[in-house]
Amino acid sequence: MIRAMGKDKFEEKDINLGKDGKSQENGGDFSTFDQALRPTDWDGYVGQEKIKDNLKIIIEAAKGREEPVDHLLFYGQAGLGKTTLAGLVASEMGRGIKITSGPTLKKVGDLAAIVSNLEPGEVLFIDEAHRLNRMVEEFLYPAMESRKLHLIIGKGPGARTLSLDLPPFTIVAATTRADLLSSPLRSRFGASFKLDYYSVADIEKILKRSARLLNVEIEEGGIEVLARAARATPRIANRLLKRARDYAEVRRNGKITRETAEETLKLLEVDVLGLEPHDRRLLEVIIEKFRGGPVGIETLAAALNEERGVIEEVHEPYLMSVGFLQRTPAGRTVTEAAYKHLGIKTREQKLLDESGF
Repeated sequence: MIRAMGKDKFEEKDINLGKDGKSQENGGDFSTFDQALRPTDWDGYVGQEKIKDNLKIIIEAAKGREEPVDHLLFYGQAGLGKTTLAGLVASEMGRGIKITSGPTLKKVGDLAAIVSNLEPGEVLFIDEAHRLNRMVEEFLYPAMESRKLHLIIGKGPGARTLSLDLPPFTIVAATTRADLLSSPLRSRFGASFKLDYYSVADIEKILKRSARLLNVEIEEGGIEVLARAARATPRIANRLLKRARDYAEVRRNGKITRETAEETLKLLEVDVLGLEPHDRRLLEVIIEKFRGGPVGIETLAAALNEERGVIEEVHEPYLMSVGFLQRTPAGRTVTEAAYKHLGIKTREQKLLDESGF
């Protein structure tokens, strides 16, 4: 699966909604919503200031030399803007972008079909790069280094090697698991950038921009509530904004107030810090079944009836970032802040209560 986008695809515009709340473009098709919310220039991209500054220098230098940008690697949790950055790199270079993902490149032929059809200077964005087939990855090395693709034609004694010259191009890879990338692949990127969680102030700016593009009326109180519950992630912030918009249109007068935002979160079972039912359950299981920890990841996965990878990639990063969970050599431990947030007394507090102090 591969999607191609030209520079015009990143044009920013308001989305006109009819009385029924549907987009009046493309026959009411909502498929353009997520794309329309993506920033189209550096000013529209909020946060990640150090990464933006580095990329601006890299792009400006490449344009001055009339060369393609070095291969780039973006890594960090899902929803932090890796795909958007790839689009901005292509847009700033005035080039198109082709988008694919690691799991879809199953055979060397898949890779050859894509890279051999790239235009000079074009950007190839590979999402979920840590899931690339190892054989495909091996063939990617010479393509990145020397712009050549070495193919083996035939089998046995009659097999021969065919080298294809590739046009100058840039690979931008993104992954949520940089630790799963092989060292040879990581070393071939000219620059690697880690995207961090966003501040509440940055999330509020993103919500204001998205509300303007979606023609949603929202008060400052509503923005504050949604921003705190967005798990410091733009994608989640936009998702909550859309759900609050739905609730406001159906149950209220269309305006998102503080009360409307709070009622929306209650309906979604999302608390004020963005914890969802599965997050709270993880913390409660450690507290109730393992006395707050430490508990090993395999034991925890069995107790939750959940895959280890889901716990490590989906639940733990945010819980650790807000200080509710710790990883220790002995296992996972729930912090005192988590007890307080959940309204559960620690063992020490219970002992004090029982002793009458």
